Amino acid sequence: MLVLACICWISTSAQRLSPEEYIELYKDFAIREMKRMGVPAAITLAQGLLETESGNSSLVRKSNNHFGIKCKSTWTSGGVSHDDDAPGECFRSYKDAEDSYRDHSNFLRGSERYAFLFNLDPSDYKAWAHGLKKAGYATNPKYPNILIRSIEQYNLQQYSVSAAKEVPKFESKKFQNDPEVVFATNQKIEGDYQAQQAVSREVASTGVVTKINGNKCIWAETGTSLLAIASQHNVNLRKLLDYNDLEEDGILDAPQLIFLERKAEKGEKQFEVIRKKTTYYDIAQENGVQLQSVLDYNQVNEDTELSAGTKVYLQPVAETDQAKAIQASASNRSARTYEVKAKDGLYSVAKKHSVTVQQLREWNNLSSDNLQIGQQLIVSQ
Repeated sequence: MLVLACICWISTSAQRLSPEEYIELYKDFAIREMKRMGVPAAITLAQGLLETESGNSSLVRKSNNHFGIKCKSTWTSGGVSHDDDAPGECFRSYKDAEDSYRDHSNFLRGSERYAFLFNLDPSDYKAWAHGLKKAGYATNPKYPNILIRSIEQYNLQQYSVSAAKEVPKFESKKFQNDPEVVFATNQKIEGDYQAQQAVSREVASTGVVTKINGNKCIWAETGTSLLAIASQHNVNLRKLLDYNDLEEDGILDAPQLIFLERKAEKGEKQFEVIRKKTTYYDIAQENGVQLQSVLDYNQVNEDTELSAGTKVYLQPVAETDQAKAIQASASNRSARTYEVKAKDGLYSVAKKHSVTVQQLREWNNLSSDNLQIGQQLIVSQ
């Protein structure tokens, strides 16, 4: 109820939030995250105040991003374009503020850069503030002082004190960022698509229909008959094919989501940055968006190839943004990619393709030099 109240209050209010109002709205999230992950509630709230301009920035209003976290190479969920250090940078977008607060904790706890912070006393907000700057969270040299001033001005330390006895103890090196998988009251699946797939399989096996982007669907395994799905769920076969942008009845040759009602014309997020080999059809199904809408937003054909780093729009975009998107898409289609193999390192890949390590970092928006087997890297541009 708190999340709903927060969203409704902000969307209907014509006035700007004050720092005190922002704190009142989100302090419970900060306290809960301190108990879950160990990030001091005072620090979290001070960062939120600064990054969102007390909940009034254009970025937070269009993305629910309270901490200015950019997409980076490992982010597979929604994002929005926002001018920051460079025009049109990709920032993470969230369903609501609660998801943003949770991802902020995961982001800090799951990164080697910030691991040393969790050895600090969680009540020592000054050490945490200076530690964040040392780890590179922000480039502003005054960043620690700004956080400290907010904590002291608004007595944010009281929220850290209230949760101090319940801070978890565990080793940062063993931490794994757990994708959020939650069933809301409307049975909607949240989190990244791999999590959606896992839950969808479970849902399908129990016969429960779930929702993605507001529309009913099921997870269907390889070998499933479309006619059987239509009969089981009392849906006209021709309509089932139409709902899923399919032309012919038959047996599924790969597992996928099957929608039981017409998909939406636009997605819940503005765009998706491609990190794996996929198709526009798969993107449309994964996000519950009509295929033709996705093709129209990106001005492409269904058989247009997708490369790692391509930005696929799931909502209508302004003409200027559309022009940028088309240009970027054309650039990505002409770029060569390389699939990371065992024992590959960033340096060896760079040397193999006669490029620099810095170029690979920039082209692939890499936040670290760690590579994963099977990862697609842009190696020319």
